Amino acid sequence: MWFLFLLTWVATIVQVCFVTLALAAGLYYLAELVEEYTVISGRIIKWLHLMVAVVYVGLIIFEDFYYSVTVLGLVSVGIYSLMLKDFPFIEISSPVFITSCVLVFVNHYFAFRYFSTVWHPFSENVLRFCFFTVCLWLVPFAFFVSLSANDNVLPTLQTPAGTSHSPVCPP
Repeated sequence: MWFLFLLTWVATIVQVCFVTLALAAGLYYLAELVEEYTVISGRIIKWLHLMVAVVYVGLIIFEDFYYSVTVLGLVSVGIYSLMLKDFPFIEISSPVFITSCVLVFVNHYFAFRYFSTVWHPFSENVLRFCFFTVCLWLVPFAFFVSLSANDNVLPTLQTPAGTSHSPVCPP
């Protein structure tokens, strides 16, 4: 029986490695798509904002979710949408970006607190995963993937004020 136990651990480690590599390859591919199609990526992220906002409004109207979770989620979607103003130029040191990062953690805290105090049967764990995926991870993940998009965008009239994009080889 010890051999089967050992084989189970080896198989688990191999599966974790494969899943990690697949996730890394998927992130790399998504980042390449965002760099190639920045305008379309901005539109997709805008639609993701609207979809998540509609989900939060649906949670307010149809479900017994805490209002603090849903209202904070709507506020965070509003703050996230402020980053679309200069997309794909996301300034990491801007107050909007820093506030967005803080709101990701605050939203997770409120969601964990809600799901730890409100009892759901074990069969409804899928609901928790769906809430975290759609409401908490989708939009920040889209911005995370698009962080490298401004590195390869040619300078245009849309560059934010105060940033200079000098050519790679000076004349």
